[in-house]
Amino acid sequence: MSPTPATPAVRTGPVLALILASYLMIVIDISIVITGLPRIRDSLGFSPVMLSWVHTAYTLAFGGGLLAGARAGDLFGRRRMMLLGLALFVAASLAIGLAVSPEMLVAARAVQGLGSAILAPATLALLSTHFAEGPQRTRALGWYGATAGVGASVGMVLGGVLAEMLSWRTGFFVNLPIGLVLMAMTLRHVPDEQPRAGRLDLPGALLSTAGMVLLVFGLVEIAEALQAGRPGTLGRIALGLGAALLLVFLAHEARTAQPLLPLRLFGSRVRSGAYAARLLFLAGVIGFWFYLTQYLQGVLGMTPMQAGLAFLPATGVQLGAAMTVAPLTRRWGHERVLVVGVALSAIGMAWLAQIGPDTAYLTGVALPMAVLGIGQGLALSPLTLAGVSGVAPEDAGAASGLVNASHQLGGSLGLALLVGVYATSAGHGGSRAADLAHRVAACLGVSAGLLGLALLVVLVFVVPRSIPSRQPVASS
Repeated sequence: MSPTPATPAVRTGPVLALILASYLMIVIDISIVITGLPRIRDSLGFSPVMLSWVHTAYTLAFGGGLLAGARAGDLFGRRRMMLLGLALFVAASLAIGLAVSPEMLVAARAVQGLGSAILAPATLALLSTHFAEGPQRTRALGWYGATAGVGASVGMVLGGVLAEMLSWRTGFFVNLPIGLVLMAMTLRHVPDEQPRAGRLDLPGALLSTAGMVLLVFGLVEIAEALQAGRPGTLGRIALGLGAALLLVFLAHEARTAQPLLPLRLFGSRVRSGAYAARLLFLAGVIGFWFYLTQYLQGVLGMTPMQAGLAFLPATGVQLGAAMTVAPLTRRWGHERVLVVGVALSAIGMAWLAQIGPDTAYLTGVALPMAVLGIGQGLALSPLTLAGVSGVAPEDAGAASGLVNASHQLGGSLGLALLVGVYATSAGHGGSRAADLAHRVAACLGVSAGLLGLALLVVLVFVVPRSIPSRQPVASS
């Protein structure tokens, strides 16, 4: 795919800076609350199961709205959608910072996720249309993938430091000036586009969003019912209805003239495998971010700031690994780098799953965390490249939306599944810390299994004749 005719006059440097800064803000806000979760719980009175919705409301609205956001960018122009997404994101961040109840915070997080759903596919589509396929785009996608991984890590550290030294609310207030600067950059550096002929597939948007919401709600409701000793009938009904709506959505997309999700995107075995592997990968990795911070504070006795800093073994090596993707792919090819990254992630997670109430931080947490960080740094960029490889320019938005949708929905579904694992994994007697350690270890064990499935999908679908094995990659 080559840049559109309008893009050669555009300076790609400022556009890349805008893309990365916007995406960094989105990814940081996924993770910035995690190290502050105990403070949020105590401040607003969340129940243990309800607490998962602080994260899930954001990622579910994000993932559920991505396909519609991507299609809207294709129809109405990426600049308009970036401005709208940034405006929603900033307004919701202010509401989160001012929240006085669990319901207000969860609702505002959902609106913030909707803003991200509009913004994220516009950024990746701009990257695909402003950077020629080959070394230039590979390098840009490498930075994009690094931003996804490093942003999550930075959010963990920043969230812990702010929660300890100031307030968990501070991390959301800082989005206001940042968002306004990004809006000004968008107006200056992103060219306006004439709206394209076509319409937004609103029935498809409603079906896909409702289906995913019901799936995640069903999983969380079943977990809550198990914890409370209830049958969980409502959760099972929601699961069945969600699955049915998603089947109706696929049937609708196959028949409609202007689909929200062009099913031709699944015509490539490599792209289909990349979407599935990304979903499984994020479903597995979310357990590391969400539950390990509770282990560090509830079992090892760390403060929020200490817990945030305790993730540095993952953040530092992840950034370093992400920066080595370009030279490694020149030598090994994208497929081998991807396989090594996912395999190391699974190994690191399985190692972490051995934690207990008396585990030493250095040998039982920091070292496996570093292995997992290396794996994430190596895996995300090749997964992104495989997910957008070979798409036509008119499908750039839909493909980028599908990449981001698999990312966010993987996290939502994975966390919903792990909430159930946590609820049903009570320890056999012992202290509260021992019980928490047992539950977290069980969640991390399931996460390792999900990463193992992601590796299997990569080996079966993505590796055989995927993106060119030794495609040249720019080094600077």
